[in-house]
Amino acid sequence: MRNGDSTKRITSLHWSVTLCLLAILLTAGFRVADDPAYREKIDAWHQERITSLKSENGWLNLVGLVWLKAGKNALGRGSGFDVSFPTDDAPASLGTLYLDKGEVRFVPNQGVDVSADGKVLTESTVVFSPNDKPATLAHGSLRWLIIKRGDKYGVRMRDLKSPYLSEFHGVNRFPVDESWQVKARVETPSVPKTIPILDVLGLTSQQPLAGTLVFERAGKTYRLDAVGEGKKLFILFGDATNAHDSYGSGRFLYADKPGPDGITTLDFNQAINPPCAFTPYATCPLPPKQNKLALAVTAGEKRYGDH
Repeated sequence: MRNGDSTKRITSLHWSVTLCLLAILLTAGFRVADDPAYREKIDAWHQERITSLKSENGWLNLVGLVWLKAGKNALGRGSGFDVSFPTDDAPASLGTLYLDKGEVRFVPNQGVDVSADGKVLTESTVVFSPNDKPATLAHGSLRWLIIKRGDKYGVRMRDLKSPYLSEFHGVNRFPVDESWQVKARVETPSVPKTIPILDVLGLTSQQPLAGTLVFERAGKTYRLDAVGEGKKLFILFGDATNAHDSYGSGRFLYADKPGPDGITTLDFNQAINPPCAFTPYATCPLPPKQNKLALAVTAGEKRYGDH
């Protein structure tokens, strides 16, 4: 045998052994170190997420959710009102909400400084109607708006001085692991289709199926149904970490819509807790049964709070 042929055979054998060892290590839980630029990208994304949670429209300042009755609903600061803001300030009546045939009007009390989307109110004003964006009303540090869930109308109340804000010190995460950034093939329905989504109130809504994402992990194939969320795909999923490490009812994940090749990227390092993890006053959707993975997704946000 020529020396050159022998050298080629040894080199080929060396690479074969190396690849086999790498496969064994990955199967055993070892992984190649992440690209530092990727880690920095995820860390920067996480800081934006924290800033969003703490913002005026974030989830940490919610202090109440009260369902309106038809007709007159007195609103005020302190106890004794149909819609009561839980504050330490002296009780004060702010005005009245009127629910009639799917429309909500607010009548401010005389001399009380209440604004709607920055404009001071002096008379009866429609603050919710079926085809318009609901107005955000404000008084001092208090904010409120009308939400609709099924056939129920509620007042979502915020306080920019909420103790949830002062007690918040961040969200724990699994270590960033680039192997949890996976390619997924998107199977779009040939005809429009909806899937039932249950929320924490026990209400079920039919959501348009944007597509089914098919991906592989450790040699096994998994599927997740996604619904549309603007320019993004929105995925509600559960996994084996929900029992102890992550939020019990599952997490949220967003992904770009697929390109012409039908492929998108699922980055589970960006899996987040639903709003219900941060406040008892949110109305969160729950993962459909087909989105409960027989897999431990050790990436993204860990469990937060006891809600």
